[in-house]
Amino acid sequence: MQREYACEIFSHLYREYVSEDTRLCFLEFENPFEILILTILSAQTTDVTVNGIRDHLFDCYPDAQALAGASVEEVEAIIRPTGFYHTKARNIIATSLALIDRFGGRVPDTMNDLLTLPGVGRKTANIVLHHAYGVHDGIAVDTHVKRLSWRLGFTDHIDPVHIEQDLLALFPSSVWKYLNFVLISHSRRVCTARRPKCGECIVADRCRCAFRIEK
Repeated sequence: MQREYACEIFSHLYREYVSEDTRLCFLEFENPFEILILTILSAQTTDVTVNGIRDHLFDCYPDAQALAGASVEEVEAIIRPTGFYHTKARNIIATSLALIDRFGGRVPDTMNDLLTLPGVGRKTANIVLHHAYGVHDGIAVDTHVKRLSWRLGFTDHIDPVHIEQDLLALFPSSVWKYLNFVLISHSRRVCTARRPKCGECIVADRCRCAFRIEK
């Protein structure tokens, strides 16, 4: 796909979902530590579910020092609604320990350092860099971004690493910080996984899959 055509699609979605006061993050956080932990917990669940346990979790464990010393069983009890809570509890405790041991309790602000933390892949690292530090050198590719990038013709790949590289090459850096938000927003409202509402889609005339997906 040519950049000009892709940018036309993006422009339509941007006007639909972004306004001057739009908050570009679906998770409710107050500092880098919170967005890191919440993003790890958001795997395979909804942002609503993660936001629902946020206050309880950080009331008990407000920083890396507190969470590093937490009981696995107590953390599991709090985060259980997010699913896969055994693995997630171990990961966020281990990540907190790594923050204390290697980064002075501070969430690192580089991709390479973030990727050394338990439970952190490129998607999580990109979200932390975007929202905690205003660093927009990559694009977080989750299931929504993956699905819409393929349907709209932004990529022919199915693995997140290649999709991210395709998106970075296709779009100018000035829009990278918006792509995750607008694609997720459109996915949730219109271009859903099982029953996309092609008849209501503002970019259906530019979509290679419009009206061809089995309803």
